[in-house]
Amino acid sequence: MNGYSEIEREKANLINATSISLEQLEKSKNETLYFEKQRAMNQVRQRVFQQAVQGGLGTLNSCLNTELHFRTIHANIGILGSLEWKR
Repeated sequence: MNGYSEIEREKANLINATSISLEQLEKSKNETLYFEKQRAMNQVRQRVFQQAVQGGLGTLNSCLNTELHFRTIHANIGILGSLEWKR
């Protein structure tokens, strides 16, 4: 009888240890999945931002030609000329 109870105790300890190990593995898996998801989302955000900046630069470069620069400078000179300067 004493040998049987020792086997049952060892069996219970083994089941308990296995359960703890499985819980730790599950926790580790969930943390890894979370961090991988965050990393993927950050990569997508970075790519979207990069594409937006490139699109904006493309739009600016296509719109800012010599004539537009001249008109903008001329308009700004007109605005500055109409200001009253305080002394």
